Amino acid sequence: MTRMLALPVTFLGTVMLAVAADQSPEKNKSDEPEAFDIEPAILKQNLDASSAAAPDPDVARVEKRFERAKQGAAGAERLWKSGVLSKMEVEQRLLRVVQCESDLANARLSRCKGELATLESRLASGENAKDALEKIKATLAQLTEAAEIAAAKRERAELETAEANVQRQQKLLKLGIAGKSDVARAEEKLAELKTPKQ
Repeated sequence: MTRMLALPVTFLGTVMLAVAADQSPEKNKSDEPEAFDIEPAILKQNLDASSAAAPDPDVARVEKRFERAKQGAAGAERLWKSGVLSKMEVEQRLLRVVQCESDLANARLSRCKGELATLESRLASGENAKDALEKIKATLAQLTEAAEIAAAKRERAELETAEANVQRQQKLLKLGIAGKSDVARAEEKLAELKTPKQ
């Protein structure tokens, strides 16, 4: 009698295990999508640098962005050599430092122009602010020169990065990794940077 009872119980246990084993892959499949089902998130540093708005007039905030960019680029070369970062990521970090430096110079220039306008209005209302006005004009001249130098450095860095990207995309195309559209996009960006600004 026990044998007759043991056989159906064993059979039932085996069927239950088989059903549970069949359900677990389906459950995992529905709960955890495949690696290719999810698109990566768009990161701020991957956005096109030319889409950035005009320099931020808040100098303190721009200074913080500049410091963060410098910290991000500080060990980038070492990380590239150890294989943690790609060469393109290192170039982007260094470009970001130059862009933030230019934004900071423009923000300081903008703030100085505002101070100059305030002093000129005070002088027009009869206050004695000639000494401060001369000092701010000298500072304005220095900041204007610094902003022009930073803008030229930024243009040069963006152009060099775009040229490196074109070369990289052409090499990848030869290897069969990149498409012609990638090369065309890189060449368009380079041509856009080479056109004189009005």
